[in-house]
Amino acid sequence: MGRYTFRLPDIGEGIAEAEIVAWHVKIGDRIEEDDRVADMMTDKATVEMESPVSGVVVEVAGEAGDVIAIGSPLVVIEVEGAGNEVDGGRPTETVAAVASVEVDVVEAAPAPAPASVAAPEPAPAPKPAPAEPAEARAPVPAAVHAKVMASPAVRKRASDLGIDLSEVRAAEDGRVRHGDLDAFLSYNASGGFQPAGMRGKDEQVRVIGLRRRIAENMAASKRQIPHFAYVEEFDVTALEETRAQLNAGRGDRPKLTMLPFLISAICKLLPKYPMLNAHYDDEAGVVTRYGSVHLGMAAQTPAGLMVPVIRDAQDRNLWQLATEIGRLANAARDGSAKSSELSGSTITVTSLGPMGGVATTPVINRPEVAIIGPNRIVERPMFVKGADGVERIEKRKIMNISMSCDHRVVDGWDAASFAQDLKKLIEAPALILAG
Repeated sequence: MGRYTFRLPDIGEGIAEAEIVAWHVKIGDRIEEDDRVADMMTDKATVEMESPVSGVVVEVAGEAGDVIAIGSPLVVIEVEGAGNEVDGGRPTETVAAVASVEVDVVEAAPAPAPASVAAPEPAPAPKPAPAEPAEARAPVPAAVHAKVMASPAVRKRASDLGIDLSEVRAAEDGRVRHGDLDAFLSYNASGGFQPAGMRGKDEQVRVIGLRRRIAENMAASKRQIPHFAYVEEFDVTALEETRAQLNAGRGDRPKLTMLPFLISAICKLLPKYPMLNAHYDDEAGVVTRYGSVHLGMAAQTPAGLMVPVIRDAQDRNLWQLATEIGRLANAARDGSAKSSELSGSTITVTSLGPMGGVATTPVINRPEVAIIGPNRIVERPMFVKGADGVERIEKRKIMNISMSCDHRVVDGWDAASFAQDLKKLIEAPALILAG
């Protein structure tokens, strides 16, 4: 018997360290080649680390939330034969890991990762739970699996879970990975999220992975950016009527929500207000104003807040925007969004839909300088002047739109002027549809 030290490989250009997001093995576990060992998060992606050998796990590098350097030991495996350690644990060679990449999130301006920490001594692991009887598992025909690209470990796991691999959507390149199985299970599971016996108990949840990245970026945004907010009231009665008319004749096209109209109106105005469609590099003291609108769309997902990006939003019509909004939102939620779809936004729209509240003060998505948030639509009586010049009380649909801006780059006058021009477009939707 020998020992094989599996070291964290180079998992991306310029990546010096990665955070342990989750362990899929523990000390004493028997694993096979290609079995998933751990999920590691860099500034740009979550990477599934798969074992290059078969054997028994005897050491692990640390706990979820710890950060380890590239080249450091990740897991030590007792193997048949000599392994790759001699002279008290020195590796005889460095073996590249078989790793498959599944993109979870890319932040517009990732906060620096915490300094590398030493791996603590692993605590004794509990005995594994008894395996499920083979007769209780729903077998998956081998003929079905043969048509799907997947590693042996993924095939075995799918078979044990009774999952038909042909029904699992691969995130990238057509090959089904462990992360794809996780997404499939998450969105097809029945039953509640938590056993009844767990209700009402206190729980400590360690902030790691994507949640920690979100926390770091939000804290850095509030700490470094002097935010100011501007809220304006919009009469969306005419826009809602227009939207209903377009949806009535949409055919097989996607249903239009408020967002495509708002995004289209924003895109029409940004050439006049280039200071809003910009990034601010505070270290270099440089503002970059963009000619194209790569619009970030804040979306809540089971993993946390993500910002998929509508590329060149200014070139898309309402139906194209609606299609792209739906596609990106689904990709963010099921974990299939690509790295390029989760980075590079120049301005962001955030919407809570019916829960939008009366007004919000959204946090700017660094290094952007502005974020826009539509709020809930409510019906209120208002004085409306008719064609005869007489004011009458009518029931109108009203929506507040909130903006947060970086006061180092955007003046209050700029934000107010933009909001007033946006109000004109939203309240006269024919102007949005005009070329």
